[in-house]
Amino acid sequence: MLIKKFADCAEITAADGARLRETLSPHHDAVNSRYSLAHAKVAPGNKTSPHALAASEVYFIIKGRGTMHIGEETAAVELYDTVYIPPRAVQWIANTGNEDLEFLCLVDPAWRAEDEIKV
Repeated sequence: MLIKKFADCAEITAADGARLRETLSPHHDAVNSRYSLAHAKVAPGNKTSPHALAASEVYFIIKGRGTMHIGEETAAVELYDTVYIPPRAVQWIANTGNEDLEFLCLVDPAWRAEDEIKV
């Protein structure tokens, strides 16, 4: 059984500017999975930098609200929304609320720095 405590996961500033804690990854944990899972935060008034991943990604909003940008599409997102981001799609998210925008990021296959493309 693997149980990781959130407080034990180091918080970093990701390449896109989000504050990120990778909570599960087959690259760092003793798990047999294709995907990785992370928790991300974007402060009020901030946004992530446009970027793309070689892998598909899913955001699940757990706090706040924002505007999601994928390719030429833009849509409002809020608590409990699920967003699918296709592989290689240019994406970024802006926090339009007054509190941190927090979301879970599921990446399949698992996130690797070399698979991230800055735009």
